[in-house]
Amino acid sequence: MLQIGDEVVYFSALFLLVVLGTRSATGASLLTAFLYVFMVMFRFPPVPADQAGRVLRPGAPSGGVLVVAHRGGCHDAPENTLAAIREASRNGATGVELDLSFTADGVPVLMHDETVDRTTNGSGPVSKLQLAQLKRLDAAARHRLRDKYSGEKVPTLQEAVEESIRQQLTIFFNVKGQPDKAASVLHEMYKKFPVLYNSSIVSSFEPKVIYKMRQTDPDVVTALIHRPWRLSRFTDGAPRSLSISGQVWTGVLDILLDWAHHHILWKLCGVSAILMQKDYISLDYIQYWAERGVEVVGWTVNTAVEKDFYQNMLKIGYLTDSLLEDFDPQY
Repeated sequence: MLQIGDEVVYFSALFLLVVLGTRSATGASLLTAFLYVFMVMFRFPPVPADQAGRVLRPGAPSGGVLVVAHRGGCHDAPENTLAAIREASRNGATGVELDLSFTADGVPVLMHDETVDRTTNGSGPVSKLQLAQLKRLDAAARHRLRDKYSGEKVPTLQEAVEESIRQQLTIFFNVKGQPDKAASVLHEMYKKFPVLYNSSIVSSFEPKVIYKMRQTDPDVVTALIHRPWRLSRFTDGAPRSLSISGQVWTGVLDILLDWAHHHILWKLCGVSAILMQKDYISLDYIQYWAERGVEVVGWTVNTAVEKDFYQNMLKIGYLTDSLLEDFDPQY
């Protein structure tokens, strides 16, 4: 939980900033009080620590940390497929990360991108294809092991959940948008498969997705995904905007978003974990969140050296594209 000392510092700082900006102590007091009352009334408490522990610390064999196959293990098998889930289990993963998307007829399926172009032999947005059309595509068509997995299909969310449960894998549901629809279908999955409450977590870059999920089902373990400078820079560090003004503006937004994640949004949503890009994780960072009852999970950890560091030094869970060999991250 947010510490009392933290709250005093944050709201005092807000008060001073508003006073400096408006020259009105009364206005600053009213705004600060309103925001404090809002936080108290509308924030969600995290799920019980023992439940979150069963999801995030399930007694994994690899040094006691959770090893999650990113997109099912996209290097070892076609990403977001049943074959990837089974392969991840065979290779020693303790969890799988699965990306939620929706077809034109509203069926939840697994797909990372907005289109099917990169991973299948089809083309076009997932949201424009009916399930029957999607099921005719070869989900292994663009994979390096396409011959081995030829004919693999894009699975529905329920098919993937059932396979993950059979393999006794922890599921990281990655939701990119459509908070109302995503929360509704995931809530149905949790009602249909109650084991998910102790073996899965819903995660997203978008706080509104997590807030809606907690609102729909407060018993679900949730996590915010975060990468500093995500709005202003691509993962390789290249600026998203070519103009100086655009870079400055998005940089300011990134600073505000980073502050909000670490001081406001995690508490408002009542998350149990934060999924942080691996380059920004340290022992001090893990300690910062541990003091607030929040677990840190790293992504995407793809070399033997990094995995050893996570398992034996940091002692936290991580997402990986391959359980078999070193591999450059896929974003």
